[in-house]
Amino acid sequence: MFLTCVETVTKELVSWMRGHESSVFSISVHGSGRYAITTSSDTAQLWDLDTFQRKRKLNILQSVGIQKVFFLPLSNTILSCFKDNSIFAWECDTLVCKYQLPAPPESSNILYKVFAVTRDGRILAAGGKSNHIHLWCLEAKQLFRIIQMPTKVRAIRHLEFLPDSFDAGSNQVLGVLSQDGIMRFINIQTCKLLFEIGSLDDGISSSVISPHGRYIASIMENGSLNIYSVQTLTKEINKPPPPLVKVIEDLPKKKGNSGDLKVKVTSGRVQRPVKSRESKIQTRILKQDLTGSLEKKENELSDGLNKKRLQILLKGYGEFPTKYRMFIWRSLLQLPENHTAFSNLIDKGIHVAFLNLQKKYPIKSRKLLRVLQRTLSALAHWSTIFSDTPYLPLLAFPFVKLFQNNQLICFEVVATLIINWCQHWFEYFPNPPINILSMIENVLAFHDKELLQHFINHDVTSQLYAWPLLETMFSEVLTREEWLKLFDNVFSNHPSFLLMTVVAYNICSRAPLLNCKRKDDFEYFFHHRNNLDISAVIREVYRLLDTTPTDIHPDSMLDAFVALTKGQYPVFNQYPKFIVDYQTQERERIRNDELDYLRERQAVEDMQAEVDQQRAEDEAWCQKQELLHRAEEARREILLQEEEKMTQQRQRLAAVRRELKVKEMHLQDAARRRLLQLQQDQREMELRRLDDEIERKNLSRNQEAVAKEMKENADAYRQKVDLEEHVFHRLIETDQTQNQKIRKLIEENLAKAEQACLNTDWRIQALHKQRCSDVHRNECYQEIAKLLRKNRKKEIEVLNAMMDGEAKKWEEAEEKDFHLKSEKKTAALSDASRRWFLEKEIHDAQHPCDKGEPKYWNEQVASGCLPRTSQLNDISEMESLTQISLNQRKMHWDAMEQDLMERVRNLRQRLVTQAQNRCQTPHLLAT
Repeated sequence: MFLTCVETVTKELVSWMRGHESSVFSISVHGSGRYAITTSSDTAQLWDLDTFQRKRKLNILQSVGIQKVFFLPLSNTILSCFKDNSIFAWECDTLVCKYQLPAPPESSNILYKVFAVTRDGRILAAGGKSNHIHLWCLEAKQLFRIIQMPTKVRAIRHLEFLPDSFDAGSNQVLGVLSQDGIMRFINIQTCKLLFEIGSLDDGISSSVISPHGRYIASIMENGSLNIYSVQTLTKEINKPPPPLVKVIEDLPKKKGNSGDLKVKVTSGRVQRPVKSRESKIQTRILKQDLTGSLEKKENELSDGLNKKRLQILLKGYGEFPTKYRMFIWRSLLQLPENHTAFSNLIDKGIHVAFLNLQKKYPIKSRKLLRVLQRTLSALAHWSTIFSDTPYLPLLAFPFVKLFQNNQLICFEVVATLIINWCQHWFEYFPNPPINILSMIENVLAFHDKELLQHFINHDVTSQLYAWPLLETMFSEVLTREEWLKLFDNVFSNHPSFLLMTVVAYNICSRAPLLNCKRKDDFEYFFHHRNNLDISAVIREVYRLLDTTPTDIHPDSMLDAFVALTKGQYPVFNQYPKFIVDYQTQERERIRNDELDYLRERQAVEDMQAEVDQQRAEDEAWCQKQELLHRAEEARREILLQEEEKMTQQRQRLAAVRRELKVKEMHLQDAARRRLLQLQQDQREMELRRLDDEIERKNLSRNQEAVAKEMKENADAYRQKVDLEEHVFHRLIETDQTQNQKIRKLIEENLAKAEQACLNTDWRIQALHKQRCSDVHRNECYQEIAKLLRKNRKKEIEVLNAMMDGEAKKWEEAEEKDFHLKSEKKTAALSDASRRWFLEKEIHDAQHPCDKGEPKYWNEQVASGCLPRTSQLNDISEMESLTQISLNQRKMHWDAMEQDLMERVRNLRQRLVTQAQNRCQTPHLLAT
């Protein structure tokens, strides 16, 4: 995660600040504007806004967690609040722990979620998921009151004190935003409900109060933005200011029970004394001193302060309290805070006279430079002379640095300073104010003639020993603390006090000044800090004010203090207008001439840049061409080398090829010889095999004829089975191809879908029948093989039996031949029926809606080999026909087996007869 700092006027990005790993939910800025604290759930980081660098980092345990870390107003104290309700106070500069608040009582122990601090930094309000609000006194470091909100309040989402111009920062009204979207404002002293904003129907999501407490801006839950006027909401806020001296009785002197601290919030109006009708107010007119009345009126300042009392306090302590210094200065100078008029000046933008301010005054802090630039621009827009005043940045810089976070106050302080303490400075413009310097010289001549004579002897004028102090407002020769102490007295007295301060500074420094002999030493002395006690200088100023004669006293030549007017700033024209106008015209002419010169120089520079660019491009092109030429020559050399290498490789390859060719010829010759030898051996083996075959054929010629016939029959049957399987596979493929069409027909018509379903079942049954037929055929083959094995075992017995019934068997052979023909006819009928069945299935699969019969079936019916379709009433008849065909086939194989056995017996009988004729022994027959 990172933070971005953006310039609000120019909308430019100023800096990035990185360091947080989780989201940042709280940002607190110090009153001086130099430091800022950013808080996330796991860490808090302290940043230096001048350099935008991280100064310190607060790391805690993950189990604890940070609730909020923020600066206390008008102090250098950092308050850190953790999720375990522990609250610590730290010193901003040293980060040393100043104190820790004790734990709240157990009877009202809540987890703090939201916090608010009064403007004077004395009271801390804390709340959470409860209707209790804890008020802590940070000076006494103890809990002094527990406020119980109404029962409607279950949780507190936001706390904020309502500022008041008359309470000197000790805010009494606290705004409490609860979970119901209503923000209630209560008086923390009387614990009375003053007024509330928002409602249950139109709740508030978040709210913020203006710095002066005049308006309340609230973001509603429906997304709208409401602006409330505090003056119209209640009259309690606008009551007269309380007396300066009051007694607070609620702060307990010793630690008591929490029940004693708890106070309930009550509704109702604040009780006020009722005027009696009978009582009459008696008035009398007193003759008062007009001078004393005017003086009293002048001493009365805004915000309930009195100038005389402040002067008495200042003489007693030497300076104002640091915590209240800015507040007192604003009261002494009676700043009007004209927001609209100042915004109009700022909206005019940066004045042309200060566009390049950073070149002449290179300030390290970019923020400080921007504020100085805006303040000077606003002064220049306010009065034309300030755009030509060379010492204005030096005069305004210390105030800009002091009020850099409030540019309105900064501008009005500088403007008030110019109107009152810089009177008659611009009458001899552009020269230094000779009249003012003469006043200073006259006073110095009266109080220290020796020092003035020393200045005259060394050609040191008032422009050297007085003007550097005035144009820088003593910021070069004093430290920050000394400068603040001096201007506490300057703003509390007559404008002549500043001139007397110049004289007092010289008189208090007379010893080192009398030792200076060179002019450079004097210049160095009045532009650098010196070892001088500012308190002694201030005492000397008051002495000079009291002892200076009236005729040379600056008090008689300078006007009294005049504050800036409310609403609009006064017109400042106390300068020689014709000189300023002439200088402005001359400066404008010079600026225009300079702009023309810059434009011409820019044009020349552009032309020179184009020429240089063209020259550089030409040189680059020449260099590139040279490099390309070198590269081309290098590539040619490489090509020549590669060609030589290729020639050598070709020669080596030709030699290798010749060697391989010779080896190949040798190998071919050897292979040819081996092949001839192998062919010769094969021919000899073939001759021997033929001899053996001739001998074997002489013995088994008849057996071969029978075997050949059986082989032919078996081949025919195998071809027939292959044909059937091929047709059946075509049926399956056709069925798979037409399934998609059938499914489409099913989606279109339910009746067609049912018919297609029946057809599919029929095909499945037919396939099942064929599978059973194949299984049965396999069983038949196995039975035939078993019978053949049994027949071979009983061969000798069968031969003897066959010899007895040879004549009878030849007769039976004729009958079997007739029966074989009938069986063949039956097998042909069965084959034709099965072929018709397969073709009809294929025809039905390809043409589901065609009820006609295949061509082959019509031909068979016409020839009388098959029955007509009308005779096959349903699917069961076709299945019975297929079963009859299988039975007939089995009978055919049985007949063929018997015929074969008969032939074998006849053959054996002939062999026995031949053996007997040759008079061979019986054991040869067995062999």
